[in-house]
Amino acid sequence: MFDIEAALERQILDRAHDRPTVVFTEALDPRVLDAAFHLSRYVRPVLLAPEKEIRYLAKTHLPHVDPGRVEFALAESVCLRVKDQVELIDAFARAAMEMGDPMVAGDDLDAARRRMAEPSCFGVMATRLGHADMVVGGATHEPKDFFRPALRLLANRDVVCEAGVFVLPDGAPESLFPHNIVVFGDVGVNATMTPTSLAEVAVGTCCVARDVIPDDVLPRIHGAIVSYSNRGSDDGPSPDLVRQAMALVPGILSERVARQPRYASIDITGEIKVSVALSSRSAAYYSNGDPNDPNDPASVIICPNLDMGNLMYHLHGVWYPDAKKFPVLFGVASRVVDLAMDTSGEDVRLAVKATTLRLHSAGWQRTPHDTFFPRHRVLAINPGSTSTKIAIYENDQEVFTRELQHQATDLAPFEGRPITAQFQFRKEAILAALAEHGLKPSDMAAVSARGGLMYPIPHGTYRIDPRMLDDLRSGVMGQHASNLGALIASELVAGTERPAFIVDPPTVDEVPERVRITGVKRIRRRVISHALNQIATAHRYAHDHETFYERINVIVAHMGGGISVGAHCRGRYVDVNDALDGEGPFSPQRSGSLPVGQLIALCFSGELTQAEIRKLNLGRGGLIDLLGTADLREVEARVAGGDAWAADVFEALCYQVAKAITAALPAFDGQPIDQVLLTGGMARSNALVARIRTLVAALGCGVTVYPGENEMIALVKGALRVLNGREAARDYARMHPHNAGAQ
Repeated sequence: MFDIEAALERQILDRAHDRPTVVFTEALDPRVLDAAFHLSRYVRPVLLAPEKEIRYLAKTHLPHVDPGRVEFALAESVCLRVKDQVELIDAFARAAMEMGDPMVAGDDLDAARRRMAEPSCFGVMATRLGHADMVVGGATHEPKDFFRPALRLLANRDVVCEAGVFVLPDGAPESLFPHNIVVFGDVGVNATMTPTSLAEVAVGTCCVARDVIPDDVLPRIHGAIVSYSNRGSDDGPSPDLVRQAMALVPGILSERVARQPRYASIDITGEIKVSVALSSRSAAYYSNGDPNDPNDPASVIICPNLDMGNLMYHLHGVWYPDAKKFPVLFGVASRVVDLAMDTSGEDVRLAVKATTLRLHSAGWQRTPHDTFFPRHRVLAINPGSTSTKIAIYENDQEVFTRELQHQATDLAPFEGRPITAQFQFRKEAILAALAEHGLKPSDMAAVSARGGLMYPIPHGTYRIDPRMLDDLRSGVMGQHASNLGALIASELVAGTERPAFIVDPPTVDEVPERVRITGVKRIRRRVISHALNQIATAHRYAHDHETFYERINVIVAHMGGGISVGAHCRGRYVDVNDALDGEGPFSPQRSGSLPVGQLIALCFSGELTQAEIRKLNLGRGGLIDLLGTADLREVEARVAGGDAWAADVFEALCYQVAKAITAALPAFDGQPIDQVLLTGGMARSNALVARIRTLVAALGCGVTVYPGENEMIALVKGALRVLNGREAARDYARMHPHNAGAQ
């Protein structure tokens, strides 16, 4: 059986850059709520019911839904009692009065307010006025209360049709419909047809089929219009209606193809009998006009009126109770999902996903108004040794990113001085870059900076405070360009109410004592790592699987200039190698862990100075020392060219990363690992990823790849978790080791 849901999800994620806002008007119907709990990865749900009542319903009527999923979905949703939205109700009522439609507004403003206080009308008007992108209803509402007002306010064409999509189980005869997929139209709107409306319905239904069924499954969408009489007969009006409609189809279809080239794979034939459309012999009759071609049956059956459409839809529902089925409206700009009263939770889920896919396919960008989901503008700052990266995001959507390069001549005056001497110079560069885009710090909801070398602290988003700034200025844990981030962020928001944050600095340390102890009492293992990308990658995996960082066990391998392999156990970063000092696998520039005896011998051999040995450990070790390059792409090219030594080094790199991953297993104290996550620049190497995947297969969990360092979005998301109330900002001063209340 074709997995239509997986196909819809894959296509949405391939095309989506953001999630549309979707209003569920019947949030206290268990079927609708069940679906909403499974949709938050694809849409931003607005549930028109109080959260307390939703939680009670989930507990009493949906015991099969994992409580973790419920918590995640509610964290991604807005729950509201419509009657409490006094200002919106008044605005919607006044807008309805201006439209002058008595079905929506009633007789006067008070009547309009009463109408707008009903969840169905509230959701429809919220969508009409741009506060939401889509409204879902019909499972409990009569057509006059939801469907008809939705069409009156949201239709963007003179002709609207509703397609019923069926994916039949494997037991159905494949010869009847290609891949056992059939789309019926029209199943819910048009009681009667004119030639023009029938032609529009035929093309619209086929467009729905093309939008939701992948090209590789149905390369061609073949539609056929049902007639009541035999082909060529003049008995009754239906054959004539079909023939007149067919004369209009080419022109209407060509207009659609001009706007959406993917519709070029559609063709439509006319006049198949009802008895033929319902018969397994149908392929021999409606195969592109050639009764001798049994390999070209239609996948779209267009019905000449509502009764016929309902008959076809419900008959197949009875014949194939295990079929996957859902309705999709054409002619409403993908803004309405109309549910049948006998719908199931799965039907709701599929209908919303199919409509969301069509919305993205039409070029949807963003919800016009951020009424239900505030749009926070965040400035991210990431200082490096010779550049400063800045980025502006609105929520998690990038507005722009820029890397401000600092020339050697610009940095020369600061040579030999503490890194903080560059503070004013870099701040001015950031302000100038913002000004070029017509922006200033006060335009931001928050500023989020890369954390510097400060005292060890638990992971999280921290408000920048005076104690943190003092530690960064004095370099308590060392001098590094990242120390400038908090200093600049704090200065940019000075005198405003805007917060400034740092997120997961390199010194995040949550490891137990067993990780710190070594076999030499004077040496304790330090924890300095790529904490920002490590934790952001774990958060991303959790979000992609509709759960929380605190509920997963993952091993993250950050593979860049340095390599850190971290164990993340249900929201705590419980083990990681000290990547800064070269511990762990060797990397493009770092030696990794070395045999101690040989290292001691090398240190006292007199062959290298202390500075040269330090350089081998950090900066000139790893691939640079072994192969003379830090570019993994060059290494792979040499391997492909038959360089045996390069092949050995590449295999050793893969092996050491895999070994570090599997060595993290004890950190979970016997708990199962959910996933291994590969990230960093080297995760773009298909060969590296494939080899590591093979080497760690014995762990019994999958491997997911998130290539790149993703530091800017990680800074933004850390700030957003606080701005959206999903976690509280942490207090650095309270965690400080010199504070008696330190934890």
